[in-house]
Amino acid sequence: MTARAIMVLGTTSGAGKRWLATALCHWYAREGLRVAPFKAQNMSNNARVVPCQDGEPGEIGSAQYFQALAARCEPDVRVNPILLKPEHETASQIIVMGQVRDELRQIPWRQRSEHLWPHVRQALHELLTGHDVVVIEGAGSPAEINLHASDYANMRTALEARARCLIVTDIDRGGAFAHLYGTYQLLQPAEQALINGFVLNRFRGDAGLLAPGPEQLRALTGVPTVAVL
Repeated sequence: MTARAIMVLGTTSGAGKRWLATALCHWYAREGLRVAPFKAQNMSNNARVVPCQDGEPGEIGSAQYFQALAARCEPDVRVNPILLKPEHETASQIIVMGQVRDELRQIPWRQRSEHLWPHVRQALHELLTGHDVVVIEGAGSPAEINLHASDYANMRTALEARARCLIVTDIDRGGAFAHLYGTYQLLQPAEQALINGFVLNRFRGDAGLLAPGPEQLRALTGVPTVAVL
């Protein structure tokens, strides 16, 4: 691997991972670096058609398409190797490297991840080899302990890429410090070692009112709050 990997994790869905990852893609591109976005697994019915590696058209999530534009790179299926398109509450269409794979529906979800991970790993390493920076977006929360063993979209990807990770939380929802602390504490020690900073998103008002929260959180975890957005 030649690239540095930066990963944006979230305490919840909707915490601001997508927005922050997109902003980082554009920031690094403006610095003159070769940048690519990456999200191992996206769940969305919003998709864009991009080239597969054989030149045929394939689908990725719209978010990674626009992140690629922000990164000034040509989007292809590697930036979002797994796309789940919900059809109803208990089923989704499974798209692997741009192509529908209906046969995977027959595999129980917790076992399915082992069939999908090799595709994710290969796409990740190809992007890490061909760029200076890969900005990775996590999925949901990395601390869903009921899903941890089969979750390849968060810490398995972070460990594979040796990523420097940020955890972002939506302070507008309330409970931001508890969300950050709880997420960090539920990670394994090797995963905690990758966390480089906390980010408070959607803060309105006087940032001075946050004290002494960030300092107390750093005393508890060793992780600084690196940004208030």
